[in-house]
Amino acid sequence: MTMMEEIVADPLPRRQTVGVDVGGVRVGGGAPVVVQSMTNTDTADIDATVAQVAQLARAGSEIVRITVDRPESAAAVPRIRERLDRLGESVPLVGDFHYIGHKLLADYPDCAAALAKYRINPGNVGFRDKKDRQFVEIVEMAIRHDKPVRIGVNWGSLDQELLTRLMDANNLLSTPRPARAVMREAIIQSALHSAALAEETGLPRDKIILSAKVSNVQDLIAVYRDLSRRTDHAIHLGLTEAGMGSKGIVASAAAMGILLQEGIGDTIRVSLTPEPGGDRTREVQVAQEILQTMGFRQFIPIVAACPGCGRTTSTLFQELAETIQSDIRASMPQWRERYPGVESLSVAVMGCIVNGPGESKHADIGISLPGTAEVPSAPVYIDGQKVATLRGPRIAEEFQIMVADYIERRFGRPAAAE
Repeated sequence: MTMMEEIVADPLPRRQTVGVDVGGVRVGGGAPVVVQSMTNTDTADIDATVAQVAQLARAGSEIVRITVDRPESAAAVPRIRERLDRLGESVPLVGDFHYIGHKLLADYPDCAAALAKYRINPGNVGFRDKKDRQFVEIVEMAIRHDKPVRIGVNWGSLDQELLTRLMDANNLLSTPRPARAVMREAIIQSALHSAALAEETGLPRDKIILSAKVSNVQDLIAVYRDLSRRTDHAIHLGLTEAGMGSKGIVASAAAMGILLQEGIGDTIRVSLTPEPGGDRTREVQVAQEILQTMGFRQFIPIVAACPGCGRTTSTLFQELAETIQSDIRASMPQWRERYPGVESLSVAVMGCIVNGPGESKHADIGISLPGTAEVPSAPVYIDGQKVATLRGPRIAEEFQIMVADYIERRFGRPAAAE
């Protein structure tokens, strides 16, 4: 072990939770943290939904949630499942139910059977005397079809009766707690009460996943820390609305990074708001990058590239790094089958002599491009050893060929003996 390895802080041990099988994907129980996502198509539009689910799955989403909000969408679910199966996409589908989920599951048993999991929001399952009754009806359908349930509490649709009761009790205290603390307690109690009711109805503990989503980073951290201390149910992490662009990415990484480091969380979703016409798979990429940069999982080869400075007035290294990263993402669906273990590959594309050779040596394969006023040559390192020096106008193309050759040699399956 090197000195650097000795001083790197390890994450806290994962909180021990009950494992849940979601259509063949293990969530909790010590399994690796699972990446999931959600479509934004109209589920009744079968072609669009199949296309987006397949796109998300190929990007690496291990579970995909779809909206089931009306009879037309419920009727479409089994056809979506059949179409995905024909395409060879076995990704589990989760049905997102609000308000009339109990009725849709009862009226469309093929939908209930085709889904791998049901997501219920206790704040939107019904009101007053109907609330628990309709929640139980959904749980009974889950039991009948042997499906797990995610009980997903959301502060935007929190049970107002529970919140009012807790606020009233808080106001009677000699030293009332802050309103936000009471709201967080209401979220947790809603999740725990619903889980207890589901178990009383007969749903096994290993069929229940809990989530308690808010939009504020500090509130999210506080809620999940408290929830994880009070239950051993499997936990789904995510901000309810992370936001758009860099704001959503930073908020998700900040909140979930802290919780994951503390051993909290069995499955995650990054709820990014896509730009108009934007790529829905971006939320999958960000979730993978959070887990990979923290060292919890490996999804895709890492490309390290220097940020650039006054020594790197040429954009060659930026263009080469972007090209290699894009090629890797585009190739990963095929590479996962053809090159087992390729996700552990590290590539360095550096821009000058200051850190270029050193960083390139640390990578599996790296190139140090010439900086401003440097000799126009680019040493290439493989497994820490200098193997070539590239020159001329085809440096980028030649390095890409070397990367492809290295992947084939290291990760390619041996040819079958004739």
